[in-house]
Amino acid sequence: MLFALICKDKPGSLQVRLDTRSDHIAFLEGLNGDKKLGFAGPFLDADGKPDGSLVVVEAPDLAAARALSAADPYTKAGLFESVEIRQWNWSFNKPVSE
Repeated sequence: MLFALICKDKPGSLQVRLDTRSDHIAFLEGLNGDKKLGFAGPFLDADGKPDGSLVVVEAPDLAAARALSAADPYTKAGLFESVEIRQWNWSFNKPVSE
């Protein structure tokens, strides 16, 4: 199942994001290598600066998706004000599986 992790940064936390980014990228690369990452990227504010994240992961159930979210270095660093985890169905422009 796919789950969308919709993450909103705490106000004024850009430096936390920047300081933790390399660990977060390594975490996403690990998920990608394990075929658990659909796609990911930051939300941007009006000035083009990151202020949240959208991460879509493959997990067997909501509990596993929550565990992946909790393991993210951004979560561990306290970057997020909120994280909403929703089951998601990729309906259009889905990549063809090999």
